[in-house]
Amino acid sequence: MRALVVQHDHVTEPGLVGARLEERGYDLTVVTVVPEHRHHAPDVEFTFPEAGGWDLIVSLGAPWSVYDRTAVGSWIDGELALLREADRLGVPVLGVCFGAQALTTALGGRVEASPRPEIGWVEVATDDPSLVGPGPWFQWHFDRCVLPPGAEEVARNEVCVQAFETETGLGVQFHPEITTAMVRGWIEAGGAEQCVRHGVDPGELLARSRAMEPMARTNARRLVDGFLGRTADRTGRAVNRAGRTG
Repeated sequence: MRALVVQHDHVTEPGLVGARLEERGYDLTVVTVVPEHRHHAPDVEFTFPEAGGWDLIVSLGAPWSVYDRTAVGSWIDGELALLREADRLGVPVLGVCFGAQALTTALGGRVEASPRPEIGWVEVATDDPSLVGPGPWFQWHFDRCVLPPGAEEVARNEVCVQAFETETGLGVQFHPEITTAMVRGWIEAGGAEQCVRHGVDPGELLARSRAMEPMARTNARRLVDGFLGRTADRTGRAVNRAGRTG
């Protein structure tokens, strides 16, 4: 089965989520919207694939805001159209951080600045641990979702909605895909200054992320499995070639 992964920048990779999807029998096609040389000028031209050619779509995080048209330019409209079409066709979507905010926006919700940023490892309160566990999950965000009509909140903390379901989609504000290499990449791509500005030691954040690798891998596997099982129940789509649960 085929999964489209929308990678918005050169640092944020499919990571642990992509690895689990491959273990479950998915062939990943990763498209990168903003190349490395345009990281600080991300208003590029990009044409998104059609939604109908995929069994699953994953929209990853990004260092920009969905609503910041000055930064992202017109390509965000193409992504919103992709996510709306996926919803119409019943193609499952997993939205991660920026991807969750794009899914929210595409379906009639909105995104706003959160009352404070979250950078680091955070536990969440969950209504459905079989789908979204309590974590701790890695966070690095400055915005939050105001959910669209019909979406169901699944997990939260005092800052924002941490996970929500749509008819065939799941949006998570945290980063289940995270790896130590990715954290290092974010720190080196301007994140160190953000950390210091908000009272986070980037060296300690990297060390904590390295120590959390085994738990992060377990949490990511459970989330992907829960998402695939839930969407299979709702859409009748197979979750892997062999019909196993991994």
